[in-house]
Amino acid sequence: MSSSNFPCNASRLSASYGSENFKNMCEKYKDIISTLPKLEPSYPGYESYQYQGFWYPIQFLQVILYMQENFRARPSDIFLCSAMKTGTTWLKALTFSIMTRHIFHDDDSTNNPLLNKVPHDCLPFLEVDFISNPKFVDAELPLLSTHVPYSHLPPSILESNCKIIYICREPKDTLVSLWKFSQKVFDQDVSVANILTLEHQVKWFCEGKSFYGPYWNHVLGYWEASHDVERHDKVLFLKYEDLLKDTLYYVKKLAEFMERPFSMEEETRGVPEEIIARCNFKSLSNLEVNKTGLHRPETQRVQNSIFFRKGEIGDWKNYLTKDMAKEIDDITMEKFQS
Repeated sequence: MSSSNFPCNASRLSASYGSENFKNMCEKYKDIISTLPKLEPSYPGYESYQYQGFWYPIQFLQVILYMQENFRARPSDIFLCSAMKTGTTWLKALTFSIMTRHIFHDDDSTNNPLLNKVPHDCLPFLEVDFISNPKFVDAELPLLSTHVPYSHLPPSILESNCKIIYICREPKDTLVSLWKFSQKVFDQDVSVANILTLEHQVKWFCEGKSFYGPYWNHVLGYWEASHDVERHDKVLFLKYEDLLKDTLYYVKKLAEFMERPFSMEEETRGVPEEIIARCNFKSLSNLEVNKTGLHRPETQRVQNSIFFRKGEIGDWKNYLTKDMAKEIDDITMEKFQS
């Protein structure tokens, strides 16, 4: 992408960024993390700690602490924020397509990254890329993604008055999707079979111990920000279910919020509908790259296919017992109506 496509106001990376500096910072964080509650048992390689009310895998927590001190946001940045398994993949595909439609304006597989990469590899994920791929984070595309709760975002994001798009999902469907995702990621490790059961995952979810949990607090942080008189016009709060039921309306809303509205000529040509068709569940999941490819092959080596399961509303009914559903509904009622 050339500099004429997107504004490049300033580097997002602090001048103090550097591998040695990060190692030194991690030494400092060891003292902080050593005092935090630890989740037992944890997924192998993803030991989790509770920091200021939220549970994080240690490697993500280290980066989050580092970002809070060293990440520099640009006023033009747009952050895609979400808890895990709430529609993140779809949101990334839609926003990437809207933002880059003047560059990748057809279905030529040699041009459009969405046809050659899983959506997660089309824009930076801060918890990983800020350290492992800083050039990707500092690229000109203004879209960046994170699972970080609102209260833990780097201060520069709020100070720069950046825009935030947040997507949430019905808690029971979120839980089931997260459970199925965890099973696929850790299915070869028999040592954690006991925590991959549905019963254990429901227990953790309700206790707020899932990654980046408690889920309800995660949602509420962004919901309150979207209603704050000083920030409401900078935070777009979306529900997965609404996006699924009226995709065209929300795609246009996303374009307007990102200051890339569709022109009358584009609407006449059906450009919004083309984007929707390219990014829907069936289209993305049927791409060869999303059937056989790997997400972050150099490090995580996660199968792209695990990001595409069903994408349906109400699938929780096929897995949760009435008692499980009631427990989650009771917590949701308590949290969201207080």
